[in-house]
Amino acid sequence: MIITKVDKRYRFISKFDTKTGFYIRSNTFDDKNSMTDTDPFMASMPELLDIGIMNRCKNAHRCKIGCYQGQKQNGTNMTFEDFKSIIDECKGKVFQVALGGAGSPDEHEEFERFVKYARDNNVVPNYTTSGIDVTDEIARITKEYCGAVAVSWYGESYTLEAIDKFLKAGCTTNIHFVLSKASIDEAIEILKTNNLPKGISAIIFLLHKPVGKGGPENILGNHARLPEFMKIMAEKHPFKVGFDSCSIPMILSNEADVDEVSIDACEGGRFSAYISADMIMSPCSFDRSNKYGVSLKGSSVHKVWMSKQFDEFRKKLSPCDGCKKSKFCLGKCPIVPEITVCKVHHCSSSKEMKA
Repeated sequence: MIITKVDKRYRFISKFDTKTGFYIRSNTFDDKNSMTDTDPFMASMPELLDIGIMNRCKNAHRCKIGCYQGQKQNGTNMTFEDFKSIIDECKGKVFQVALGGAGSPDEHEEFERFVKYARDNNVVPNYTTSGIDVTDEIARITKEYCGAVAVSWYGESYTLEAIDKFLKAGCTTNIHFVLSKASIDEAIEILKTNNLPKGISAIIFLLHKPVGKGGPENILGNHARLPEFMKIMAEKHPFKVGFDSCSIPMILSNEADVDEVSIDACEGGRFSAYISADMIMSPCSFDRSNKYGVSLKGSSVHKVWMSKQFDEFRKKLSPCDGCKKSKFCLGKCPIVPEITVCKVHHCSSSKEMKA
């Protein structure tokens, strides 16, 4: 089913295919309803919500990546009632929810109830899993209700076993790979050899952030092998290659062979937001100190979306003066500016970091 949404306040149209996940957003319209050449800066409501339904991870001791959630092993997961309140307010406005948090969403005691309720209300649920202890039943639930699943790349036997289970169940399956100073060599080797399980839809590279258990020593910076990585990335592969929006300055400044129409800068507070298990809503999940966070208790998604905290975050999203890529890049990350990789304006405080 294709959902069409007209944003009257910010004067643009967006469409989302609930079956394929295809999403498109128009430029803005002027007072005469003629399309301009300007991208809308934000929407009246988030079109994607990242919902941290997990607040504890039973497999934290087995995790080999610096978890930005801090590898929390105790805490209270989101209740179904809280999740339901989010979906009830946002159905017809939000296209997708990405389930996550401190632990794999498929470990949640009411996982099937969550994803079924979202899908029943025409909100497509997606999620990321560690791949640990994924069962055939989890794969079945994922196929029935979810748009896609991403398996974090740990390179372990359970990683490959989980991917195999999802693929056999017919799930759209992606790989999430954290790109860092420590992992770029492996990333290059994977892309050189295309050595990933046959049948995956895409590998998505997520820029390493020094948040939670993630250390500053692994910030990628303008790594010596980055030009090589960008060149190989743009070649043809049997799977799609994608990036999180944190990587956009890196892609633009390295002049990667990428269609600029497919590029969109940070969507935090503009088209997406994060809601934690304790119902704190922030523009981005990496706002671990809740500098821009606002509680949804006694409030609503719309009120928080239009709050002064979110407005303050949006004001920090601004391109560098004189930048020719300003249409596609919104400058430094407002939360962890040291991750920003840009050779043109030297945005990154880690610009001197080399291999």
